[in-house]
Amino acid sequence: MPRSRDVKPITYLKNSTAKLVREVAEQGRTVLITQNGEAKVVVMDVARYDRWRNAMAMAKLLALSAAQARRGRVISTAEALTRAEAALKEQITE
Repeated sequence: MPRSRDVKPITYLKNSTAKLVREVAEQGRTVLITQNGEAKVVVMDVARYDRWRNAMAMAKLLALSAAQARRGRVISTAEALTRAEAALKEQITE
């Protein structure tokens, strides 16, 4: 799919908001809105936005984990499971 189709000026957004929302929702497209030739905002459907947020959260967790590992702050899988089970038991009894 040509990317130029997914770049629209802000005047298109102003004049065709309902059409753009319908296209984005139905086709799962992500559209870049420009103002004075510069990229300003992205319009995307909610499902794609949710996936993107989840991916960003996972990337942040992975980055934090990697940083902890570089500092030597690691535990064994067995210890992690023991701690997780203890935390779950504590939540159940509260």
